[in-house]
Amino acid sequence: MFIDSHCHLDRLKLEDFGNNLDNVVNAALAEKVNTLLCVSVTLQDFPAMAEATAKYDNVWLTCGAHPLNQADEIDPALLTNLATQPRVVAIGETGLDYFYAPETKQVQLDSFRKHIRVANQLKKPLIIHTRGAQEDTLAMLRAEQAENVGGILHCFTESWQMAEQAIAMGFYISFSGIVTFKNATDLREVAKKVPSDRFLIETDAPYLAPVPHRGKQNQPAYVVEVAKHLASIRGTSVAEIARQSSENFHRLFPETIPVK
Repeated sequence: MFIDSHCHLDRLKLEDFGNNLDNVVNAALAEKVNTLLCVSVTLQDFPAMAEATAKYDNVWLTCGAHPLNQADEIDPALLTNLATQPRVVAIGETGLDYFYAPETKQVQLDSFRKHIRVANQLKKPLIIHTRGAQEDTLAMLRAEQAENVGGILHCFTESWQMAEQAIAMGFYISFSGIVTFKNATDLREVAKKVPSDRFLIETDAPYLAPVPHRGKQNQPAYVVEVAKHLASIRGTSVAEIARQSSENFHRLFPETIPVK
């Protein structure tokens, strides 16, 4: 069984799936992707995301505001209220992105700090987006004692040095379809080094479709392709990648363990 540790089901263009989210979830199940983590990018859209996924027992949620959706300061009281709703297992997506939005650096830093404080208050792990902001991301995690809750550096594209420091703080490193891209040589070297008890797999659907689906809208079923490439990179079997990444996910989010 596989787990897609990061997808945006509410961002999919459903016309590609018969205008029915059931078809997306069923396509994932057909590929043995039995658990999905649907990640929030704005607090305003969270209620609709929660409603759209409410009937799926295998879909879990996060709550937060993406650093590229940070025109205004975040309301920590609203974040806290929304994040206490059922099926919310993590805080985020939060973090820093100086690559695409250096002009909102101060707003991003303020938001990131508030997300970590809410995570510590609620004792929920963090979902971290970081791009072009390695030093500030690590500094903020340390300053706000994010090691108390841990979490995931999702869609990882940064250096081994950053991964190593994040792992030391209790974070997991998640690999997306980017690891399958031809020009991702450095990232594949990182993927070789991450300990077996610290990696996850994801799609970031509908974005970043992996090889051989480049050019298509991404979907949770395609996380199997990420697993296949990781297996090749790490010199192990796809079954072992599925087992290890699933065990890691359930260790971080024990409430997602299926009831037998």
